Amino acid sequence: MSHQSKEANIILAIEAIYKDPRISIQQAVKIYKVSKTTLRARLCGRAATCEKRNAQHILTSSEEETLIKYVINLDSRGFSPQIDSIQDIANILLTMC
Repeated sequence: MSHQSKEANIILAIEAIYKDPRISIQQAVKIYKVSKTTLRARLCGRAATCEKRNAQHILTSSEEETLIKYVINLDSRGFSPQIDSIQDIANILLTMC
């Protein structure tokens, strides 16, 4: 079973539990073939592994978006984005905390 189908089954199990209070966690585990531990953790608010940001990420998602927009803007105006200038902008974003 692929990771995406496991994730989809977990989401379906959570939705089933919320929509029908008669469905227990144990029943959802059997119906959707998901891990009981994972389902309990998700019901308690734990984020999916694919949604967590790696600890090696330095910039936040919004800072990354800003940097990407900057590079696309440069490219659309015919300027070649240079690694040094992109790194400088990233460093400026980091110091603006």
